[in-house]
Amino acid sequence: MPLRTVLRPMRWWDLPAVTVLEYTVFPEDAWSVGMFWSELAEVATRYYLVAEEFGADAAHPDRDGPRLVGYAGLLAGIGEAEVQTIAVDPGRRGRGLGRALLTELLREAARRQCDDVVLEVRVDNPPAQQLYREFGFVQVGLRRGYYQPANVDALVMRASGVIERFGEED
Repeated sequence: MPLRTVLRPMRWWDLPAVTVLEYTVFPEDAWSVGMFWSELAEVATRYYLVAEEFGADAAHPDRDGPRLVGYAGLLAGIGEAEVQTIAVDPGRRGRGLGRALLTELLREAARRQCDDVVLEVRVDNPPAQQLYREFGFVQVGLRRGYYQPANVDALVMRASGVIERFGEED
């Protein structure tokens, strides 16, 4: 069976697998389970999704899935949204999963009438910065020592015109 990836809303029962992936991807500044619970509780202003992979692969020849291989989250306010997090299993990078997660976040921002989207990204993460630039994000600021405890700076990036680019067509 070929590999198939499905994006769907994050639910509370996803949190054990989300937390494992969180600590794998962000070992120095991982969110706690409680932080994820708090985010999921804010349904009016938050949107979180997971990417599940189905089908056997070299790493898991004995099972067809689902396996949680990524997740992402958005905070949507009035007219502006913020990408809270995007994480992709290191073994699944380079396959377009981050792109798919970001696309879905931007579609949700457009559905919620947020025309501007901001995010922070580590200065030492050029692949993520490049992905965001491909989606129209530009650097608008710098937050010194934002990522702790490593004291790594964050680029603040913004994309405008999200509703026109990612909203539903008539």
